[in-house]
Amino acid sequence: MKTLSIDVRRADPQDARTISEVHRESWKQAYAGLIPHKPLIQMLERRGEKWWRKATDGPATLLVIEVAGQLAGYATIGLNRARSLPYDGEIYEIYLRPEFQGVGLGRRLFSESRKLLKSLGCTGLVVWCLEDSEHAIRFFRRHDGVDAVEGVEDFGGTQLRKLGFVWPR
Repeated sequence: MKTLSIDVRRADPQDARTISEVHRESWKQAYAGLIPHKPLIQMLERRGEKWWRKATDGPATLLVIEVAGQLAGYATIGLNRARSLPYDGEIYEIYLRPEFQGVGLGRRLFSESRKLLKSLGCTGLVVWCLEDSEHAIRFFRRHDGVDAVEGVEDFGGTQLRKLGFVWPR
């Protein structure tokens, strides 16, 4: 019987190319039809391997989840950027390759992200998602998030509403 290894770790610069691929695949699946095509493609092109290599050494913490040595997803975490909210931590992004969704890896990556933020002294957490992103909304609600705040994100002149899910502790 084989044992399948699942590991969550901090990303390193050698992961940049693969994270770029995960980003491209997951964003196309998540946002095609939600974010206007041109701004979506521009964002995908802007966040190539070089961008992700710099991100591994940036102010945010970049985590990856591997399944049997294959990079399946990533999360970026750090301090809450919305200073008016009473939560210290924020998960900026959490994405999996489409073929790894629905098997518990998102839950594992989310849990490890929350644990790391808590270990860094963060009290409370916020995660933003587009209001029309039903998959993300279901995920955060299943993990006891409360959609407590709203905002707007600009994508090439198109304003899209977003929801902020919070976890007070």
